[in-house]
Parts: sequence; C-alpha cells; structure tokens
Amino acid sequence: MESNHKQPKLEVKVKNIIEVDGLKFKDLNNSGKLEPYKDWRLSPKERAENLVSLMNIDEKVGMMLINSRGMGLSQKDKSKTSHDGVIDEAIVEKGETIFASAKLYGTTHTVENMHLRHFILRDNWSPAEMAEWVNKMNEICEGTRLGIPCLIASNSRNENTEFIFGMNDAAGIFSTWPGTLGLAAAAKGDIKNGGDASLISQFAEIAREEWDAVGIRKGYMYMADTVTDPRWQRIYGTFGEDPEFISDAIGRLIDGFQGEKLGNQSIAMTTKHFPGGGARENGFDPHYEEGKWNLYPTPGSLEKYHLPPFQAAVDHGSSSFMPYYSIPSIKKSVVQEFEGEDIPFEEVGFTFNHYFLQHILRGKLGFKGYINSDSGVTDKMSWGVEDKSEAERFAKAINAGTDLVSDTNDIGNLKKAIENGWISEKRINEANVRLLTEMFTLGLFDDRTYVSTENATSVVSNQANWEAAYEAHKKSVTVLKNSNQTLPLTAEKLKKVYVEVFHKEPERAASYTEKARKECQELGQFTLTDNYEEADTAILFLSPKSGAYFNATPGLLELEICENKTLTALDGSTYQETTLNGMGHLKEVADSIHVRGGKVIISVNVILPWILGNVEPLADVLIAGYDTYYKAQYEVMAGNFRPVGVLPLTLPASEEVIAVDENGDCVSRNDVPGYDKDNFMPEGLSYAYKDSDGNIYKLGHGLTY
Repeated sequence: MESNHKQPKLEVKVKNIIEVDGLKFKDLNNSGKLEPYKDWRLSPKERAENLVSLMNIDEKVGMMLINSRGMGLSQKDKSKTSHDGVIDEAIVEKGETIFASAKLYGTTHTVENMHLRHFILRDNWSPAEMAEWVNKMNEICEGTRLGIPCLIASNSRNENTEFIFGMNDAAGIFSTWPGTLGLAAAAKGDIKNGGDASLISQFAEIAREEWDAVGIRKGYMYMADTVTDPRWQRIYGTFGEDPEFISDAIGRLIDGFQGEKLGNQSIAMTTKHFPGGGARENGFDPHYEEGKWNLYPTPGSLEKYHLPPFQAAVDHGSSSFMPYYSIPSIKKSVVQEFEGEDIPFEEVGFTFNHYFLQHILRGKLGFKGYINSDSGVTDKMSWGVEDKSEAERFAKAINAGTDLVSDTNDIGNLKKAIENGWISEKRINEANVRLLTEMFTLGLFDDRTYVSTENATSVVSNQANWEAAYEAHKKSVTVLKNSNQTLPLTAEKLKKVYVEVFHKEPERAASYTEKARKECQELGQFTLTDNYEEADTAILFLSPKSGAYFNATPGLLELEICENKTLTALDGSTYQETTLNGMGHLKEVADSIHVRGGKVIISVNVILPWILGNVEPLADVLIAGYDTYYKAQYEVMAGNFRPVGVLPLTLPASEEVIAVDENGDCVSRNDVPGYDKDNFMPEGLSYAYKDSDGNIYKLGHGLTY
C-alpha cells in the first residue's frame, strides 16, 4: 500500500521540520537526516520496519503495553498535574484502585521512561478538553528520543447508559444513541419492514467523525459475541443472538469507523471477544474465577453460532482483535470442528491459546492485523496459567500471538521474559511492526498528530447527528404486547396520565421519575398527574439490574424481575435478591388503575433477557426499551411514530427453562442462541416467553399499529 505523495500539512511542537527534495518532513529524532520512518512517501509497513530497527529493547517493550490514563482535569490535587492542569502526573500505589494492578506513575514518566505509547481514556470531559489532552500527550511523546506519538483508545462512547467501568466508561458527550441492543432492535425492525441495517452504518459514520475530531483514534469495540447464555452479565453490550445479523452489523461498524480501508481519518477498531464470549457456564463472567469457562456442549455450535461474526470482522478489515479471558472447557464440551478439522482445546484463556489465535484467527479466518489482549490477563484474569509467574504469562500470551497486552504498565515482567530468552527478538519485532504500522496508517506520525479543539467542539455539537441518534431511539422501541389496541394513546383515550420509574436503587428511581415526568410534559400530549389514584393511564418504566461486572453472585444470576426473593447459593446457603425495588407498589399502581377501567403501560429496559412473568400480567401494553430515551418511547405511545423495533434476542419463559441441575448442567444449551434452543429442550418445555395475548417473545418479535 503506497502512501499518497501529496505534501501533508505537518505540525511540530518540540522537534524541527526538515526539507528534502523540496518537501517537508518531521525530524522526529533530531538527526537532521531523512530516515525512512520519517518519510511519508513510503508505505506504513516500510516505515514501521525502519523505526523498529532504530528502537532499543525498552522502547519495544513499552510499545507492547496499553494502560488506562486519566486526564489532569480528573485529578483533584492540581499539584499532581502538569501542562496547565491538562496532564495527570499522580503516582498511584499498587492496589490503590482497580486500575493499579502495578504501581502507576505520572504521565510524563510513563511516556519518557517506560516508553508506553498506547493509552485507554476512560474520562469523559468536553470535546475540546479531550482534544487538548490528546495534543498535550503527543507533545510529550514528540519530545522523546525517536518522537514516537501515542495512540488513544476508548471503549464505546455513543450509547445512552449508566456508567459501567470497562464497558461504558463514557456517555452523553458524543451524539447519544440507544444501547447496542437498541441499535439491533431498530435495524432488525427496518429489515423486517423490507429495508436493511443502514441505521448501523449511519451510526458508525457519525461516531467516527466525532471520535476523529477529538483525537481518540482506537475503539475497543464492538462486541461480535453471539448471545447464547441468557445469564451473561455483558449481554447489553452485544447486538443480540442472531449470528447473521451480528455479522452484518459488525461489517457495517468496521466500514463506518475505519472507512473502506484504514487511513488517516479512520478510527481503528478492535473487535471483541474472540472466539465469542456468549458460551458461558451458566452466565458467570470471566472477570472473576467462577466464570472462567466457555462451554460447547452442542456439536457444531462454535462454527455455526459463534465464529461467523468474527469472520465478517476479518473480511471487513478490523484493525485488531481482542481475545476473551475464558478457557474452552474440555470436560463440558463435545468436539468442535472448524472447516472440517477438529479443534484441539488447550485449557488456557484465549489470549494464551496458540491454536485459536494462530491457526483459526490468522490461518483459517485470514486475519492480518494485531491481537490486543483484554485487561489484566497477566495478573487477575490469567485463567489457565494461574500457576505461572507474571513473566511466564507474558511469554505464553505473546508466543501465542498476542501483540499488545492491555491495562498494564508492567514493563519489568515483559522485559524479564525477553531477557530470559522466553520470547524471541523476532517475535518482539513482529509485534512492534504490526502496532506501528497501524499508527503510521492513521497519520499519527504526520498530519494527524494534533487536532483542533475548535473543530472538536463544532463536530460534536452538530445537531443533525443528535437528531439521527434520536430517530434511532424511536426506532428501537419494541412493542411486545398491545391488548385491545391500547396503543396508540390518542387524545380520546387519554384523560390523566401517571408516570413513574422503578429501579433497583430507590434514589435513582426518584431522580429518573422526575426526568421521565419532565420529558412527558415537554411532549405536551398527555395531562400528567402525580396521584395514580386519579389517573386513568399509568406509564411505568422498569429498570431492573442484576449481578455485578467484577463479582459473581452467590448463586446463579437472577433474571426474574423481583424484590427480596429468597435464592439458594451455590454453596447451599440462602440469600435475598432484588432486581427491582418497589414491586409491591408497582402492583398497587396497576391494580388501582385497572379497578377504574384504566390502562397500564409498562416499559422494561432490556439489558438482559429478563423473565417477565411477574410484570407482564399487570400490563395492557408491554414495551421493551434498550437504554432508550423516555421521550422517544412517549412518541411511540402517542402514535407520533409507528413502532418499528423487534427483539434482538429471545426472552426465556421461566426459571424452569434455564434451570441448572446439581452437576451444573443447564436444561437449555449454554452455547445455542435462544431462537434455536427448542431443538435441544426436554419434551414439553418451550424456551420463549408467551404472554396472556399469545404473543411469543422470541427473536424478531415486535408489534406495530
């Protein structure tokens, strides 16, 4: 791939510009000469190979680690900042925060002395403030021996959601769309109506422009995982359970963020979590030990359901891949094949799994980019290699094919693995060439090192993008049940409307209720009352929550919408579980409305495939939202917008269809999507929920009017 020979517009803050053949180049190492890595006329790979030949071992080691890096604005003690408060220089002792698995040093020290050049931004300041921070980071980088810039990565930032570290670190600053399940619900609805998933393409193109403007050039996204185990806590970050749709969506996301090919306005994508995190052992997540296994009890499931979206990601040129933490279980799986060959299961996490990374991802799927581990694989989440030292874990991961190790600054153990001869110099150079080729391709060494803070502000405040996002919110609204044509709520059906939000946390319920009532008033089509006893329509929004991202529940993750339910833990003891506060009050409101012949509309926020048996019977109308704006839902209820959304996954009928026996085996297959589970269910059990009107809440269900 030859680069364009047109003179790029170069900007330097510390080093000089030199002229050769009447053209300008950055003199990034102050040599006064034009080494190949500075020559923008050469291909990114040629430049990367030259630069690697000039780097010392410490620079190569630093290049292979990526760590979380806070902004100076988030540092309360301003004496621990530099560059007018923009850069964070605090030292954090090991274990002081979840980020500090090793001692963290100030930014300048990390760049100049530890040689890190990849950083994850989790802070969420204004576009101009983020752009300014990226510029100052690169100014520090430019001042180093070889002037190698840095690459800033982030988890997704364009979905409306509550903050969850490591998944949704930031929301509400960039154009704000529904959750990824909502994007899937909207796009699948368009497909059902004879269209296609171009809404996903539009989302990606708009988000790319915003990210590019602030200088965040690498996305830890999106999840190409197919949902097969309903209790997996991370389902809300997926595109559902349909491998064909997920493959289409992932292809569109990569095309939208990266462009037709990676270039100087691309956001480089990291598709995750290879080879698919959906095949959980009864929902437990590999962020903790109880969830370290991927199970494949069904012949052909890995090839049929889990790998296709990753093939699509390779075909569309995903710049990098992130393997999952989990271990493929021999004991609880049957032999899986890929393209007619048996897959040998080595019981180590996929980051350490040579066969999956080299033979399947690179060999069979044809992947050419680099492999980026998930966070913490050499310390907390080193499944399958727990008995090895940290240096040995680095060696195992890198020799298996991992090029960049995430959320660590542990240069000592990686260097030790190299000095002990456990990783060859050839392999270290290969990883560095892959990593630097991406940085050259993105223009970070040339005209894209620095960004304009004014441009960042104007791009992100573009009203048309926010309107496109709002349109997607409306399209995501999924009507599951509409008894006796209760919807649309036309003027003649409406007298007084009562609105309330229910949440797992009572204080959030109160503040969200205030917000939901305010948005209802803004719409101006309903007469609101705050006394449900005088209302003839109740609109009740439910935001259930279950489990935690970093800790296992004592028993299996609870999917029923319940309060103070007694459950049995895995050790046989009992405990109480609440997924929604105020269940008694919810029933009271519904009964009070029904006694007077009124209608109850319940909207459930589907971030997990909830079991709806405790709420559906109370509702005349049941709606699924996916971190969807209240106002967008009112528009559908009022008939301003015809419902389009359909379920991106199947909702289970009851506890019975996901029951787990004393051997830990689930009655429905952990590795098979909801729409196909009935093929493997015992006689007389049907997986999908059926409501009182006879609607079946399976993949693709959604009513309209």
